[in-house]
Amino acid sequence: MLKVTKIFRFELAHAIHGYEGLCKNIHGHSYILHVTVGTKNNSDQYLPNTGFIIDFKDLKRIIREAVVSPFDHGLILSEDYLAQHPDMRNMSNLHVWTMEPSVENILLYIKREIENKFPNQIELVKLKLYETSDSYAEFDCE
Repeated sequence: MLKVTKIFRFELAHAIHGYEGLCKNIHGHSYILHVTVGTKNNSDQYLPNTGFIIDFKDLKRIIREAVVSPFDHGLILSEDYLAQHPDMRNMSNLHVWTMEPSVENILLYIKREIENKFPNQIELVKLKLYETSDSYAEFDCE
Protein backbone atom coordinates (compact mmCIF):
# COMPACT_ATOMS: atom_id res chain seq x y z
CA MET A 1 0.00 0.00 0.00
CA LEU A 2 1.26 3.46 -0.87
CA LYS A 3 1.10 5.78 2.15
CA VAL A 4 1.84 9.38 3.11
CA THR A 5 2.27 10.90 6.56
CA LYS A 6 1.78 14.44 7.83
CA ILE A 7 2.96 15.59 11.25
CA PHE A 8 1.04 17.97 13.52
CA ARG A 9 1.96 19.70 16.78
CA PHE A 10 -0.26 21.02 19.55
CA GLU A 11 -0.05 21.89 23.23
CA LEU A 12 -2.47 20.15 25.59
CA ALA A 13 -2.81 19.69 29.33
CA HIS A 14 -4.39 16.86 31.27
CA ALA A 15 -4.43 15.03 34.59
CA ILE A 16 -4.97 11.34 35.30
CA HIS A 17 -7.47 10.66 38.09
CA GLY A 18 -6.67 7.67 40.29
CA TYR A 19 -2.99 7.63 39.35
CA GLU A 20 -0.54 7.96 42.23
CA GLY A 21 2.39 9.40 40.26
CA LEU A 22 3.06 12.97 39.15
CA CYS A 23 0.52 12.68 36.31
CA LYS A 24 -2.29 12.95 38.86
CA ASN A 25 -1.63 16.72 38.76
CA ILE A 26 -2.59 18.95 35.87
CA HIS A 27 0.36 19.20 33.51
CA GLY A 28 0.93 19.77 29.81
CA HIS A 29 2.74 18.25 26.87
CA SER A 30 3.85 19.36 23.45
CA TYR A 31 2.12 16.58 21.51
CA ILE A 32 3.29 15.48 18.09
CA LEU A 33 0.75 13.59 15.99
CA HIS A 34 1.72 11.54 12.92
CA VAL A 35 -1.23 10.82 10.62
CA THR A 36 -0.63 8.24 7.90
CA VAL A 37 -3.15 7.67 5.13
CA GLY A 38 -3.01 5.43 2.10
CA THR A 39 -4.79 4.60 -1.09
CA LYS A 40 -7.08 1.59 -1.24
CA ASN A 41 -5.53 0.77 -4.61
CA ASN A 42 -2.74 -1.78 -4.00
CA SER A 43 -1.37 -1.48 -7.53
CA ASP A 44 2.19 -0.34 -8.10
CA GLN A 45 1.08 1.73 -11.08
CA TYR A 46 1.79 5.44 -11.04
CA LEU A 47 -1.02 7.54 -9.64
CA PRO A 48 -3.14 9.40 -12.22
CA ASN A 49 -3.90 13.12 -12.40
CA THR A 50 -1.84 15.00 -9.81
CA GLY A 51 -0.10 11.86 -8.59
CA PHE A 52 -1.19 12.57 -5.01
CA ILE A 53 -2.82 10.09 -2.65
CA ILE A 54 -4.20 13.18 -0.94
CA ASP A 55 -3.10 16.78 -1.19
CA PHE A 56 -1.13 17.56 1.98
CA LYS A 57 -3.07 20.82 2.33
CA ASP A 58 -6.34 18.82 2.44
CA LEU A 59 -4.92 16.44 5.03
CA LYS A 60 -3.75 19.45 7.03
CA ARG A 61 -7.21 21.05 6.89
CA ILE A 62 -8.96 17.84 8.03
CA ILE A 63 -6.66 17.30 11.01
CA ARG A 64 -6.52 20.96 12.01
CA GLU A 65 -10.33 21.20 12.07
CA ALA A 66 -10.90 17.90 13.89
CA VAL A 67 -7.94 17.78 16.27
CA VAL A 68 -5.46 20.64 16.41
CA SER A 69 -7.85 23.60 16.64
CA PRO A 70 -10.11 22.06 19.32
CA PHE A 71 -7.21 20.70 21.42
CA ASP A 72 -4.41 23.28 21.09
CA HIS A 73 -3.80 24.94 24.47
CA GLY A 74 -6.73 23.01 25.90
CA LEU A 75 -7.20 20.98 29.05
CA ILE A 76 -8.76 17.51 29.22
CA LEU A 77 -10.08 16.24 32.53
CA SER A 78 -12.30 13.29 33.31
CA GLU A 79 -15.64 13.45 35.09
CA ASP A 80 -14.00 11.56 37.96
CA TYR A 81 -11.27 14.18 38.27
CA LEU A 82 -13.83 16.99 38.18
CA ALA A 83 -15.94 15.31 40.85
CA GLN A 84 -13.02 15.85 43.22
CA HIS A 85 -12.05 19.28 41.80
CA PRO A 86 -15.36 20.97 40.90
CA ASP A 87 -13.75 24.41 40.80
CA MET A 88 -12.04 23.40 37.55
CA ARG A 89 -15.35 23.16 35.65
CA ASN A 90 -15.34 26.87 34.77
CA MET A 91 -12.20 26.76 32.63
CA SER A 92 -12.97 28.04 29.13
CA ASN A 93 -10.52 25.64 27.45
CA LEU A 94 -11.80 22.52 29.28
CA HIS A 95 -12.77 19.28 27.53
CA VAL A 96 -14.61 16.90 29.86
CA TRP A 97 -14.32 13.19 29.13
CA THR A 98 -15.87 10.11 30.70
CA MET A 99 -12.52 8.30 30.38
CA GLU A 100 -9.10 9.31 31.64
CA PRO A 101 -7.11 11.40 29.14
CA SER A 102 -4.06 9.15 28.85
CA VAL A 103 -2.04 9.35 25.64
CA GLU A 104 -3.66 6.05 24.64
CA ASN A 105 -7.20 7.39 25.12
CA ILE A 106 -6.35 10.69 23.43
CA LEU A 107 -5.10 8.74 20.41
CA LEU A 108 -8.27 6.59 20.32
CA TYR A 109 -10.36 9.76 20.52
CA ILE A 110 -8.42 11.28 17.61
CA LYS A 111 -8.92 8.10 15.56
CA ARG A 112 -12.68 8.24 16.10
CA GLU A 113 -12.78 11.92 15.20
CA ILE A 114 -10.94 11.62 11.90
CA GLU A 115 -11.44 8.10 10.51
CA ASN A 116 -14.51 9.01 8.43
CA LYS A 117 -13.33 12.42 7.24
CA PHE A 118 -11.29 11.25 4.24
CA PRO A 119 -12.46 10.85 0.63
CA ASN A 120 -13.59 7.34 -0.33
CA GLN A 121 -10.35 6.26 -1.95
CA ILE A 122 -8.31 7.27 1.12
CA GLU A 123 -8.06 5.23 4.30
CA LEU A 124 -6.51 5.97 7.65
CA VAL A 125 -3.52 3.64 8.01
CA LYS A 126 -1.68 4.61 11.17
CA LEU A 127 -1.67 7.13 13.98
CA LYS A 128 1.20 7.88 16.31
CA LEU A 129 0.91 10.39 19.15
CA TYR A 130 4.07 11.48 20.96
CA GLU A 131 3.46 12.74 24.48
CA THR A 132 7.17 13.34 25.02
CA SER A 133 10.12 12.97 22.66
CA ASP A 134 10.59 9.35 23.69
CA SER A 135 7.08 8.18 24.65
CA TYR A 136 4.18 7.63 22.30
CA ALA A 137 1.03 5.64 21.61
CA GLU A 138 0.45 4.09 18.22
CA PHE A 139 -2.57 2.66 16.42
CA ASP A 140 -2.27 0.58 13.25
CA CYS A 141 -5.55 0.74 11.35
CA GLU A 142 -4.56 -1.81 8.69
